[in-house]
Amino acid sequence: MILKPGARLISAVCAAELMTVKAPKTDLEVTIGGVATIASAAARDGSVSAVAGHDGGTLMGKRYVDEADTIELLCTKAGSGAVAVNGELLQLKEAKALPASD
Repeated sequence: MILKPGARLISAVCAAELMTVKAPKTDLEVTIGGVATIASAAARDGSVSAVAGHDGGTLMGKRYVDEADTIELLCTKAGSGAVAVNGELLQLKEAKALPASD
């Protein structure tokens, strides 16, 4: 799928929901808990479980980025599944240190 800023991503395996902040204009495979995202929370039926290694969880209000910093997703609803793009688990974006004021 090609993501645009503001696009919602909903997990099929847990309660996690994310929103796209920044994304490249290329085709991406986004998974939460190792399973492809779904169109709406109503489509979540509980028949799918997280894949081993993709169960690290997401925290509400935190941003997740890839190593190259080409994609950024904001977690709007926490869940037990970890978010990945093209098979690469995203990492928590760290806050930038402010310059010292002496």
